[in-house]
Amino acid sequence: MDPELVKEVLSNKLGHFQKPSLNPLILILTNGLTTLEGEKWAAHRRIMSPAFHLEKLKGMVPVFTDSCMMLVDRWNKLAGTQRTCEIDVWTEFQDLTGDIISRTAFGSSYEEGKKILKLQKELQVLVMEAMQTLYIPGFRFIPTRKNRSRNRLNKTITSMLRTLVENKDRAITAGESRNDDLLGLLLQSSKQINPINNSSGAHSNQMTVEDIIEECKLFYLAGHETTSSWLTWIIVVLAMHQDWQEKAREEVLRVCGNNIPSFEGISCLKIVTMILYEVQRLYSPVIALYLQTSKETEIGDIIIPAAVDITLPLLHIHHDPALWGDDAEEFKPERFSEGVAKASKDKLAFFPFGWGPRMCIGNHFATIEVKVALAVILQNFSFELSPSYTHAPHTVMTLQPQHGAQITFNQL
Repeated sequence: MDPELVKEVLSNKLGHFQKPSLNPLILILTNGLTTLEGEKWAAHRRIMSPAFHLEKLKGMVPVFTDSCMMLVDRWNKLAGTQRTCEIDVWTEFQDLTGDIISRTAFGSSYEEGKKILKLQKELQVLVMEAMQTLYIPGFRFIPTRKNRSRNRLNKTITSMLRTLVENKDRAITAGESRNDDLLGLLLQSSKQINPINNSSGAHSNQMTVEDIIEECKLFYLAGHETTSSWLTWIIVVLAMHQDWQEKAREEVLRVCGNNIPSFEGISCLKIVTMILYEVQRLYSPVIALYLQTSKETEIGDIIIPAAVDITLPLLHIHHDPALWGDDAEEFKPERFSEGVAKASKDKLAFFPFGWGPRMCIGNHFATIEVKVALAVILQNFSFELSPSYTHAPHTVMTLQPQHGAQITFNQL
């Protein structure tokens, strides 16, 4: 719970902390950047970083806005002549973020990408179900109905991604495709650092086709679930706090008017940014970070043996009155009016995307995506909690509304 000790663990200067041993079923979902260690992690991070550079993301904003405008059009049709409708935004935002990640990751092949996402969601349900039961080593190899389903889905997803990656690689080589989507940028970066290698015995600084397939799975898993959770809690909280909803709308209309939000426009949204941070503080999609000591190590005045699990309870730290004051449980975006560093009594009391060398590589991607979506919604609708809404945050892989997030939208 101590931010200084958290900083020490996350900076990991001596390399004494690593990811804990994972249930093998998790690795079916993805064995990409978030699960890798050592040289392989460093090589992948170096290869992937250019794809998430702010200048590259700037070029993806039109894709974000296209998906958001399609969402608004669908809601307008639901509202019809009544000019109002009730919507479960949790399911809607899962579809929205899935559409955005498919378009930004795979460009013109996004329809194929959406099919892969659908299969990955089915696989995720089966994996989570298995993880909530007692894990028996080796049980996953027994050909039960659910084990067969998991393996079949995994093989299908991997095969579809392999086809996409290989086709994209050939098209870029032949000059028939632009490399402005995440997959194209990843292939380009991989080739610039080392030529792509199909053999499983590639040097650790190279990314094999299998490596790129795993990172594509991670695009979906990390970029879809966490962002839809964050967006959902933003809308729920603004439905509860009409005064801040109005302040945010006034700012969006002042900066963007009724025009489609641009990168320059959303970069000027100070009140919206304060709201985004405060919702992330109160409802962090990722509630904790988990690590393990690789050897005996000392943190502060504590000596910890090797192979001990360490939990950094992010959500608890974000709610700690000792760091945030007696109003820590209240929604007060103004605490971020002077930026993150001055929002609490310790500048490392807020770390929704992690911190240090393993800070989430997609943090700017997610923030831009959420700002665009919120701006477009505020331009078109006012909203309030539906009487059928029950406030029940709970954790599956991310912090989710257990009974959905029913919101009443009114056209402006």
